Amino acid sequence: MRMPICLIGAAALSVAAVSPPPARGLSGCAADAMLVFDASASMAELGFDIQDTTRIVDARHAVRRAMPQIAPYRRVGLITYGPGPLDACSNIDLRFAPAPDAADRIITAIDGLQPNGLTPLTNAVRRAAGVLRQRGIVVLVTDGNETCGGTPCALGTEFAAIAPGLTVHVIGFKVVADFFTWDSPEAKTYADGKTVAKCLADRTGGMFVSTETVDELAEALTRTLGCALIGRAQQTTPSAGGA
Repeated sequence: MRMPICLIGAAALSVAAVSPPPARGLSGCAADAMLVFDASASMAELGFDIQDTTRIVDARHAVRRAMPQIAPYRRVGLITYGPGPLDACSNIDLRFAPAPDAADRIITAIDGLQPNGLTPLTNAVRRAAGVLRQRGIVVLVTDGNETCGGTPCALGTEFAAIAPGLTVHVIGFKVVADFFTWDSPEAKTYADGKTVAKCLADRTGGMFVSTETVDELAEALTRTLGCALIGRAQQTTPSAGGA
């Protein structure tokens, strides 16, 4: 039986390789994933140009573009945080665990979000890791820093020690600097507009991707969650035969 070669970003993992699989995560498309999506109040804000759309509107467009290319090949689940009936830091909503062909469910859920609340990204990522039983891929999309007292750098260190099968990728989308360090104890760890959540990627072997546009966010989602089948690669590459 011919097995697919899955690509994550630019890296190809060949089934013909004789070396052991990477230490982190399952190889290729076999790894389940959780998308952790920021729906805090800042996602409804405008940028400096009042003619711009809000972050949530642009994010919806990017998700609609990317997810149909991702979901047929990887099981993806969804957690959102921000809006909800609880206090501003407690609304972490597990929409569903990794499921096949989940594009429509993810698009519908994100289309229905009305941003509100703060940014408990550390606890949201911790919950996503729990859903995955600390093995697989977490992709966090956020426009800012932790604002509920969580410590993403400490969590990244914890994952590195006890969850070698887990990789966290972080996508910063139009990141807003947060100077309220009492709500984000590690906020000064990263400067130049990078969210402190970058720690999670740095310490688990993941990617941090900074994005500002719909195109960039859609591409980042595809890089971190997507995987192309060998059939597409063979359109430009002759078959190796017998692989």
